[in-house]
Amino acid sequence: MESKLDGVGTIDHIRCVRREALLKFRSILNYCSSPVFTCILTPEVFIKPHLSLSLCQMDGSVGPMRVLVTGGSGLVGRAIERVVKEGGGREGEKWIFLSSKEANLVSAQETRAAFEKHRPTHVIHLAAMVGGLYRNMRQNLDFWRNNVHINDNVLNMSHEFGVVKVVSCLSTCVFPDKTTYPIDETMMHNGAPHDSNYGYAYAKRMIDVHNRALFQQYGRKYTAVIPTNMFGAHDNYNIEDGHVMPGLIHKTYLAKKEGKPLQVWGSGRALRQFIYSLDLARLFLWVLREYDEVEPIILSVGEEDELTVKDAVDAVVEAFGFEGEVIVSFHTNSVWNFKFTPFKQAVKETCDWFAANYDTARK
Repeated sequence: MESKLDGVGTIDHIRCVRREALLKFRSILNYCSSPVFTCILTPEVFIKPHLSLSLCQMDGSVGPMRVLVTGGSGLVGRAIERVVKEGGGREGEKWIFLSSKEANLVSAQETRAAFEKHRPTHVIHLAAMVGGLYRNMRQNLDFWRNNVHINDNVLNMSHEFGVVKVVSCLSTCVFPDKTTYPIDETMMHNGAPHDSNYGYAYAKRMIDVHNRALFQQYGRKYTAVIPTNMFGAHDNYNIEDGHVMPGLIHKTYLAKKEGKPLQVWGSGRALRQFIYSLDLARLFLWVLREYDEVEPIILSVGEEDELTVKDAVDAVVEAFGFEGEVIVSFHTNSVWNFKFTPFKQAVKETCDWFAANYDTARK
């Protein structure tokens, strides 16, 4: 079984987060309070209201919040749905998780119909055409055109329908291929992204351009988050087109099932930052309710939690109880107050979910 983990053009370009960003997170992820509600940051429930009021609006008014989550059936959408159901939601709120089966957001007409139907006050925009490194390399034009259409339709309809807040999801691939470290949010447009996935990267960058233009011309405070490598239940486990963690999980599962060695490409020394989808979901809720800037914000574990690819391999092997041979083929390709789920625990939960849902999981 073979898995390429150190390939050229890896999605995660972030090695660390600037000191200023960490200080910003430490201050804003403390206990947050206002006359209307208090949000308590815990690993189990990200925001827990003391009062039953459902929303302190960004404009100061109080009223029910209707949140439309595009890409609602994907990795992050399902995680947000779970967090909302398990205590992250508030009384009176309405959460709508929109899938591509319900609306093709590449179509302006279908996007308008979805907004007409649901009339959201807030939007979490996760929908995108996504894929692994090799699919991006094969279909850069498709990734550019489809994602530009999706993003323009969602942001344009949000503005037209008077949506108070939009939080879109970017990717670390938006950062320049040739850059200096540490990377921060202000460096997104300082050079070309890696040419392996430039179509997707430029389309994601344009969300930031669109947000800034909406603010300049209409005063809309729409923003975006930039998460590091995500993984968890409901990921895409396709071996050819998936990302590092889901691809490795699927490969290891098959290696154990078939009694074959697990072969891994790479030195194992490449560094990665991984974020568990449930942790990311809790942070999305905070951004939606508390973050009042247009400037995008990086959502990442701390530098101290940066891992080598070998660490990831070891965690997956341990989670599955794989006792077969692991063959490493060397290849020369190039503290917040928020408590993240320990990496091995997150991997174990994800592996358990994949094994239990193997027949229906995307792959």
